[in-house]
Amino acid sequence: MSNDSGGTATATAGATAAVDPKRWLALSVIAVAQLMVVLDATVVNIALPSAQEALHISTADRQWIVTAYTLAFGGLLLLGGRIADFFGRRRTFLIGLLGFAGASALGGAAVNAETLYAARGLQGAFGALLAPAALSLITVTFTEAKERAKAFGVFGAISGGGAAIGLISGGLLTQYANWRWTLLVNIPIAVIAFIAALPVVRESKATGDTRYDIPGAVLATVGQVALVYGFTKAATDGWSSGVTIGWLVAAGVLLAAFVVWESRVKHPLLPLRVLWDRNRGTSFLVSILVGAGMLGMFLFMTFYLQQTMGYSALKSGVAYLPFSAGIIVAATLAARFLPRVGPRVIMSIGGVLATLAMIWLTRLDLQSDYVVDILPAFIAMSVGMGLVFVPLSSVALTGVANHDAGVASALVNTTQQVGGSLGTALLNTIFTTAVTGYLTSHAASPLGQAEAAIHGYNVAFTASAVLLGVAALLVVLFIRRTPADATSTSEQEQVPVLVH
Repeated sequence: MSNDSGGTATATAGATAAVDPKRWLALSVIAVAQLMVVLDATVVNIALPSAQEALHISTADRQWIVTAYTLAFGGLLLLGGRIADFFGRRRTFLIGLLGFAGASALGGAAVNAETLYAARGLQGAFGALLAPAALSLITVTFTEAKERAKAFGVFGAISGGGAAIGLISGGLLTQYANWRWTLLVNIPIAVIAFIAALPVVRESKATGDTRYDIPGAVLATVGQVALVYGFTKAATDGWSSGVTIGWLVAAGVLLAAFVVWESRVKHPLLPLRVLWDRNRGTSFLVSILVGAGMLGMFLFMTFYLQQTMGYSALKSGVAYLPFSAGIIVAATLAARFLPRVGPRVIMSIGGVLATLAMIWLTRLDLQSDYVVDILPAFIAMSVGMGLVFVPLSSVALTGVANHDAGVASALVNTTQQVGGSLGTALLNTIFTTAVTGYLTSHAASPLGQAEAAIHGYNVAFTASAVLLGVAALLVVLFIRRTPADATSTSEQEQVPVLVH
């Protein structure tokens, strides 16, 4: 059986396959679905403070609005790719659309925190079906290399530009309607895409042995949930409490069991041989660390902008736009220079820039100015991330065997999501602990509360800087240029990486 993941399926149609006359219409439908998934990542971030206040969510628990989605998405993405390959890519795509719409409706109607968390988890689960199915459909629909490159170019532009659209639309919906509409807006998009897909998207599926590694998926996902919950309990009960230690130990046991299972099962969800190459294994570890540091920054900057600086939801969305623009510009430059200088130089520069930007943010206080104190960090951070992402995906794919190419590229997306989940939970716990410690040693007053929040942000940004700094150090120490790097850019065009 092939080990390709449908999330980034590399299966290609034969040279004699008929050209689909509706392929460009199909691409437009797939692009709309991808836009919905990308929008959901940023549109909800802007609504976080409003949702927390409306549903009376504690500071320790608010990270579940983010992590419930990223855990389900990242934990199930590889399995979702397999399902798309074996069950049918068109069928999986359609189910993902309807499921995503239903989960969004549940979240928009949530009357308590638990319902919202469950809805976000369901969104992630159906997104883990939808995203790989969409990529697989492009691969099998566009059989000519140049057309496929153009199709993935459109898909990549949606992934990059959609984040900026989500920031603005999230601000507009939260400010002029209600935070619930940041979720409810998915319903009409999904329904329109579903109806439009029926006549233009062709079915395709893999043949041969179609066994699923369900135990592997369960062990990986439950292990990650236990780890995040352990971090959350540390914020409320302390790191030394029996409950916290119990959850963290359980997480370690489950994740260790996952590795043992994957090394012995005949059809693994994650073939461990993909990780043993030094460059590739390092790239996945860097992806986890960068995802953790970046998503943690987004979480706290959103609350800083709205609760400390008094920005409206819309103004917060606009404040993030330079970040989106910087990533797009830097990613374009990275793709151009990658064949000339190799991944190590570009990733090292990007990692150092991102780390310095995060250190800069540790200077924020109650009187900080956006243009002077925040914008420079946003620009440096976005350029750094753009310089890291493109070479990182190239390193993950260069030299991988053809039958492992799908799972290798899917792992870049998965590790970013997993890193974001764990990082958000850990950093939120660090923030909460820092705030509690500050209030314990200072007089209670409105000003004291505000200063405690600033202290918490600074400590969390410091921790984020450490994560990004370690990622940069790993690049310098372990990433090496190989002869295949010179041609990896053209190969990468056929397997784009989604950055949420």
